[in-house]
Amino acid sequence: MSEITDFDSLRRAMAENGEQPEGPARNARAEQLLLEAERLGIPLAVIEALGHQLKVYNYSSEKAKMFVPFARLLRMWDERPEDFDEYETHSLHWVFKWMSAGMLDQPHVPLASVEKWLGEMEHRYRLAGHSARAVRSAEFSVAAHVGDVERAERAFTAWLAADRDTMADCHACELHGQGWWQAERGRDAEALAVWAPVLEGEYTCAHEPHTVLASSLLPLLRLSRVEEARAHHLRGFRLVRSMESMRGAYADHVEFCALTGNEARGLELLAERPAYFTDEGHPHSKLEFLSVVVLLMERLSELGLAGQRVPGPAGREWTAVELAGHARAEALALAARFDERNGTSYVSGRARARMAQRPLVERLPLGVRAARPASAAAAPGAPDPAPAVVQEAVEPDLAVLIAEAQRLSDTLQPHAVEAWARVARLAEEVEGVELEARDRAEIADHEAIGLGPEGAEAFEHAAELYAQAGDPGEALAARARAAYVRALAGEIDEALAAVAEPYDRVLALYAEGDTEVPQAAGVLMGRARILMRRVHEAEGEMVDEAVLAEAEAAVRELLALVDGRAGNDVRLAARVAEGHAMLAELATHSGNPEAGAELFARAAAEFIETGLPWFAVEYEARLAGLAHQLGDMREAERALRAALEHGGPYLEAVGRAQLHLQLAEVVGGRGEAEEAAEHALEAAHWADEAGAGPTLGAWARHQLGGFLVRQGRWAEAAEVLESALAELTAETHGDGAVVQTQWWLGDCLSELGEHRDAAERRLQAAEIARHWPEQHDHATLAHLAAESLGQAGLRTEADQAYARAGELWRGLGNVHGLVRSLRARAWLALRTEDGTDAARDLMTRAVEECADAFDAADDDEARLRLVAELGHTHRQFGDLLARSAAEDADDDSIRATLDEALSQMAEAVAVFVALGEDAVHARTGAELAAGWLETDLGRPAAAAARARAVLRAYAYAGDDADTAADLGGGEETEDETVRARRAEAEQLLHAAEEQKDR
Repeated sequence: MSEITDFDSLRRAMAENGEQPEGPARNARAEQLLLEAERLGIPLAVIEALGHQLKVYNYSSEKAKMFVPFARLLRMWDERPEDFDEYETHSLHWVFKWMSAGMLDQPHVPLASVEKWLGEMEHRYRLAGHSARAVRSAEFSVAAHVGDVERAERAFTAWLAADRDTMADCHACELHGQGWWQAERGRDAEALAVWAPVLEGEYTCAHEPHTVLASSLLPLLRLSRVEEARAHHLRGFRLVRSMESMRGAYADHVEFCALTGNEARGLELLAERPAYFTDEGHPHSKLEFLSVVVLLMERLSELGLAGQRVPGPAGREWTAVELAGHARAEALALAARFDERNGTSYVSGRARARMAQRPLVERLPLGVRAARPASAAAAPGAPDPAPAVVQEAVEPDLAVLIAEAQRLSDTLQPHAVEAWARVARLAEEVEGVELEARDRAEIADHEAIGLGPEGAEAFEHAAELYAQAGDPGEALAARARAAYVRALAGEIDEALAAVAEPYDRVLALYAEGDTEVPQAAGVLMGRARILMRRVHEAEGEMVDEAVLAEAEAAVRELLALVDGRAGNDVRLAARVAEGHAMLAELATHSGNPEAGAELFARAAAEFIETGLPWFAVEYEARLAGLAHQLGDMREAERALRAALEHGGPYLEAVGRAQLHLQLAEVVGGRGEAEEAAEHALEAAHWADEAGAGPTLGAWARHQLGGFLVRQGRWAEAAEVLESALAELTAETHGDGAVVQTQWWLGDCLSELGEHRDAAERRLQAAEIARHWPEQHDHATLAHLAAESLGQAGLRTEADQAYARAGELWRGLGNVHGLVRSLRARAWLALRTEDGTDAARDLMTRAVEECADAFDAADDDEARLRLVAELGHTHRQFGDLLARSAAEDADDDSIRATLDEALSQMAEAVAVFVALGEDAVHARTGAELAAGWLETDLGRPAAAAARARAVLRAYAYAGDDADTAADLGGGEETEDETVRARRAEAEQLLHAAEEQKDR
């Protein structure tokens, strides 16, 4: 902490404190600095220190402390206005607005005092010659707060009608307030139109677009613009997360989570800011925060999670129901204080309405890691319950239930298992009911299906019941199903032994006419499935030919029995389709993926034609994989889309996640990053629903982040990538995925101006890549980390990182990377005290490296690239020398430095001339830089000659910049470059002519 010895050191200390994070520590330092200012005995020092104190209080949770320093400032102004300079005079009047809002947000300040202060503000603004715009804006805030809609509308109109002057809030803040009122009055579309310039980055300030992004969340949801709402949440929450003063905007994000099925993320947000439960400095934002806490806690209670542990005020543990009660009581007590002050019930009514909101979206996937509360999520992959034909609450007819269950099972419809379970329950509940053996067999059969790998004994029991019912063929089919269940458990030899007898017997029965095709097909299918299990579990990609041959023979035997005999029998048609799918799998194992793809397509089509599209999903997914392998990306995409469509509500969550993820990769591969991101988002959501968040979900988030990066959606991508990194591991996902995620995140943070964090991410990625055999990624990451360190102001660390990158580039034989690292180090050196000589040495080394590499190059293309690199190095060397000319040096020294800079610029021009039209923009840029140096050296004729050379270079363009396409591309940026170069050349020529005349 620097010592305060004079006014300048005080100002430096206040500037340093202003850069610190919001919070009590910064406020305490401002209080110390005021004491230091008083010791200096300079009135303006005290005024500036009071202004600094006001600013840090305003941007913190201790807003209530603003009134004392402002009262002192106002008294000083009234007593000695001459002590205030122009800036502090402006600041004093500016802060009047903070006082108005600050009083309104403090329920202990009487409304009469607020109104009196509003009048005082209007009077002082009139005396100072300021517009009434800020006054009317403040009046609007008062009227809107107490619920006086008529007065608020009048003030709102007057606010917009008054002239903007230096006292008006910044454009961004004004637009926020104007849009907020539109949304408050139910005009959501109008609100978003008002906010558009802020959301698009046209207007920004310390708190914008932070608050606009937060305020836009519910209007977007109400307008069903959910994708934008998701983006605004991810982008906006990142902005407010670390800002203590933004409790109200933070509350908007918690509210958004509570209303979009993201309760778990809402809890995470509460856990990040425990002080928000108790901070007393800004009662109005505390009321907003507690109101949405109630909303979230009661939503959890509705989901059956009233007893779940939740984050709350420090000092004890809280359940959702306990915190709801506590927050409601505190919020309504606060609201009552405001209402008592205001003489209305408006604030309490708004708080209650906010607490009572209903979800606007059942579930809006965000792409970030946050598992849905257990009782709120359906079991992974569980289909919606089938509606019963007759509701059980109305004493259903058992015969009707049996008929419906039989229909569902005969046609292979979903929910057949549940239908037979309902039959069983009702039969047990009704006295004197004895089901027929056939019905009891069906019940046991479907119970076994529901048991999955544990169903062997139930299938055996079903076989006994089928036999009792006089259906020996179906009894044998049930035994075959029992054998297949054993194969699923890995007991393949035992399963083959168990199916041998049913196989022989059913063929004999069929030959004698004692059973039908469906029963025989059931046994043959069971045996074929067991033999296919042996194929699946065989080691290696190429399975033993004897194993393949036996399985194929079994499948073809099944098809020979069934094919052509299915008629309207859905079960038999399904056997045919499954048989073709088995042949597809066998073809793939035999090394014939083309035939496999054709057969999978046939099987899927047959299931669809039979009216069983959900059975086609598995084979469409397999087809997509084969098409991908064969390079047929169009077919892969078609098959994946079909699988998602045909799966409908019956697709398991993990399967849905896998399909969306594959589709994201395929769509992204053809450059459609926006749609790819949508599929990756769905994949992350369904992976979380399936409980696969740390595995499949993390990979989906990794992919989603990458697709967002490709769209330049930096803030959203950063949130998603940080979430992915929490679960990505080298062991599960590979260290390449971890490095790529860190790399992307570093790019995002760099674009967002978070350079120190960007450097950390890039260094972490570089440390992993350091161990890879190929070192190009390591070198690139080290170089990028150096850039971030330099931008973060960490010059020593940046120089070390550039030096390391340079060593790596040299080891790779990459002269371009080496030269660029040397140039970057030179610029860093120039910014250090007495670093000019080091900067010159580094640039000289860069030039020498280019020249040495050119001499060693044995490839024309490589030589051309090195020549271009040399030209850029000379250009930068010239710029560096020009900037190194110290203003306090003697004239001869400055002239010598500028002459040397001009020499380097001339070298750059000569190099770019040698490269021809491909380097015309680089040449003209260097020519203009040289021209300006000529003017600095008092050589107007030479400067004019260089200006004319640039104009000649673009003479063909005339006044029609569209012909700039001749430069290679015709892009708009080409046009802009031509126009800019011509304009600068004209400016240089004019300056040279003026210099001649002097």
